[in-house]
Amino acid sequence: RTHVFSHLHRLSLNFFAKRRTGELISRLMNDVGVIQNLLTETPMDALKHLVTIIGGVGFLLVMNWRLCVLILILLPLLAVVARMFGRRLKALSMQIQDQTAHVTTLIEEVVSGIRVVKSFVQGKREDARFRSAVETLLATTMKRTAVLAVFVPVITFCTFVMAIGVLWYGGKQVIEGQLSPGELFAFVLFAGILIGPFGSAARMFSQVKEVQGAMTRVFELLDTPLEIHDSPMAKALTPIHGKVEFDCVQFGYEGRSPVLDAVSFSIQAGECVALVGPTGAGKTTIVNLLHRFYDPTAGRVLIDGHDLKSIQVESLYQQLALVPQETLLFGGTIADNIRYGRADASESDMIEASRRANAHEFIQSLPDGYDTILGEKGINLSGGQRQRIAIARALLKDPRILILDEATSALDSQSESLVQAALTELMKGRTTLMIAHRFSSIQRAHRILVLHKGTIVEEGQHEELLAKRGLYHHLYTLREVEGITEPREDSAQPLSQ
Repeated sequence: RTHVFSHLHRLSLNFFAKRRTGELISRLMNDVGVIQNLLTETPMDALKHLVTIIGGVGFLLVMNWRLCVLILILLPLLAVVARMFGRRLKALSMQIQDQTAHVTTLIEEVVSGIRVVKSFVQGKREDARFRSAVETLLATTMKRTAVLAVFVPVITFCTFVMAIGVLWYGGKQVIEGQLSPGELFAFVLFAGILIGPFGSAARMFSQVKEVQGAMTRVFELLDTPLEIHDSPMAKALTPIHGKVEFDCVQFGYEGRSPVLDAVSFSIQAGECVALVGPTGAGKTTIVNLLHRFYDPTAGRVLIDGHDLKSIQVESLYQQLALVPQETLLFGGTIADNIRYGRADASESDMIEASRRANAHEFIQSLPDGYDTILGEKGINLSGGQRQRIAIARALLKDPRILILDEATSALDSQSESLVQAALTELMKGRTTLMIAHRFSSIQRAHRILVLHKGTIVEEGQHEELLAKRGLYHHLYTLREVEGITEPREDSAQPLSQ
């Protein structure tokens, strides 16, 4: 399970984009659990029965090799029956694991989206969906139970057929004087002792076939190649200045038309650049490529002149920090979350990062301060508080390149002012690439890149772009860039270089 988990979180975003969370959890927990049961309960019994069968067959060969050979000749009958049932059991087992994964997915979706379920009064609808999924799972489980119920009696019947064959051939030898009645009785008696181990072996065979379904699903996951990995010649990224370049970059998500078309731009070390454009223009894709969550289909992404493909992935991530729109906080204390990017940070460094992020004051007001246990995804904190913790986390990591993905778009005005002040502190001296819709955020950038249908169509500062009366002016007029009223005096000036 640890091996599967370790491989899972190394897979690319492209892999997770095509799979549901509940299905992956089911493979990690349910499928591995099925394999676990086989490995913990079966090996010792299998060894015991194997030794008994080998020893018993050897003894029967010594007693009367002709009768023993007859048994061995009839064994393929058992093998054919076992193989026939085994295929059916494996297929049903895979169906059960798939359906269990679907049930797990439904649970995960409802629990994570419980507010929407309640708000739209869809409890009965979700009950019906869940009941249907569970009933389907139950029906398949009953089919497997029925196959098992037939399998064991059929194996037992085949064993009796073998016994009748032995008695017939043994009786013939007794009549012909080649075998005494006592020897035949002893042979049959000892052969009967072996029926139990053979029956147990048949049941174990059925268990193995059931487990094969789960193993197929687990190894399908383990065999998924890492799309983003270190090349043999990759080198660690040494301390950098932070210059970012996109050189004729093209990219398209699997099965979709190209998202970026020959995009080229550069960001100087310490410069703040905002990406602006309609939905689907390619803003988030640029962020994903800079983070090397994906590789471009053509062109290069460079940091300080180094192609990202020539850099060890972990050393790249150490130079980057992401502050997303939807802040993800993990289960644990506030201190654990702030230290997430730098586990060895001292308490004084952590507190200093929190102060600079305007988070220290509200953290201290909590009953347990930095030791406060957060609910799932930090649900017991406000959006602004979660965002400031994320900024403190980025400050403590101390990256050279900062990525802001609509970091203030979901906040109210009061929270935004606190977060903006924290972001200003965070961006000092760092190369910053921001996706922004709020006018107050965009104006803080040294330069604005306007994207449309995967290409950069305009570039410049706010007033300059408005004067051009191009796409940026159009977006501004249509209020697709939010907060279009005249900026306050304290927010109108771009960040100092």
